[in-house]
Amino acid sequence: MKAKISSLIMKLFGWKYIGDIPTVKKAVIIAVPHTSNLDFVWGKLAFVSYNVQTTILMKKEMFVFPLKYLLKSWGAIPVNRSQKESMTDQLAEEFSRRDSLYLSIAPEGTRRHRSEWKRGFYYIALKANVPIYLGEINYQDKTITCGTAFYPTGDVEKDMQKIKSNYIHSKPKHADKFSAGIKDN
Repeated sequence: MKAKISSLIMKLFGWKYIGDIPTVKKAVIIAVPHTSNLDFVWGKLAFVSYNVQTTILMKKEMFVFPLKYLLKSWGAIPVNRSQKESMTDQLAEEFSRRDSLYLSIAPEGTRRHRSEWKRGFYYIALKANVPIYLGEINYQDKTITCGTAFYPTGDVEKDMQKIKSNYIHSKPKHADKFSAGIKDN
């Protein structure tokens, strides 16, 4: 029932999911570009419409009454960004404990313009030995895709350039707030 309702909402607003859903049981899915709170809504609706449960990280300040109950039901995990604990190690361990886990992360880490992306998503995937799916939200065409699987090699600089190059021509909701962080952008 949730899948049908989610699919209907997307259709009513002109959005569609294109491409395949991951066939692996565990993956990090990056959501790029991230310039609006609506990115989460459209991404979540897209996955729910295919009965795919995703888990996301969200700053703890968003978990206020009554929103916190909705966010938790949608698989959101509150993150205290001021703590220096290794979230990367904790999440890599979470992958080993579960039979299935799709962790969706916005590597920009904010909705504001940022030329450098956070690399936690990369290290989580590397430590958990899972692929990174290069998801994209395209506001021009109103499409969402999970993208292709990228397997980290351990050469973070080279891998980040390859990953970012997929987003040079992205169409975010707010173009002035997005940068793939490479020279062609």
